[in-house]
Amino acid sequence: MFQLKNVTKTYERRGETVNAINETSLSIGDNEFIALVGPSGSGKTTLLSLLGGMMGPTSGEVLFRGESIYDMSLNERTNLRLKSLGFVFQSFNLVPWLSAIENVQVPLSLAGELASVQQERAAELLHRVGLSDRMHHLPSELSQGQQQRVALARTLANDPQVILADEPTGNLDPESREQVMNLLSEFQSEGRCIVMVTHDQFAAKHAQRSLRLVDGVIVEEPAMTRAA
Repeated sequence: MFQLKNVTKTYERRGETVNAINETSLSIGDNEFIALVGPSGSGKTTLLSLLGGMMGPTSGEVLFRGESIYDMSLNERTNLRLKSLGFVFQSFNLVPWLSAIENVQVPLSLAGELASVQQERAAELLHRVGLSDRMHHLPSELSQGQQQRVALARTLANDPQVILADEPTGNLDPESREQVMNLLSEFQSEGRCIVMVTHDQFAAKHAQRSLRLVDGVIVEEPAMTRAA
């Protein structure tokens, strides 16, 4: 699915050069569930952004299905993110003035689907994440756990091959955290690749592989017992 070849990412901060990712090579398979762990500032979110086509490397290559993401045109990268990659964020990133079902329809609208198809697909996905009775609620009328489940439904709208999740349980109570991780595990069982940044050991236990980033260097950790 993904391959990083000798990737380095540096940037300037307060007049100093920071090596966010340092000469990293990595392969991620089609149906893997990867947890990226490590201290704040270690390069986890930078790596996720590189995989998501949002931040080009300083040197090296980032490949998706054998094709270099950053040799694509801007339109090709935008199309890749729309059709093949789904994103989940700690802050949910829902549009506050749209209802739950309208938020889920956003990527379908961007893909040019008919309004009737958008509504049917969005309703189906909200039912899947247990929010059939909250379809017409605004984000402000939902709990944080419910907002994250709306975000997960939106992520699935265009049936992506990959889900890139940045601290998806960071703002959630224990019950909501478990619901979200069970849904991500279900998505992987359907054949998707999941790459998740997390500080949460409970969340990390759902992954097949745990990669620790320290000062921009990746170290593979011993396999953890997967959560039931």
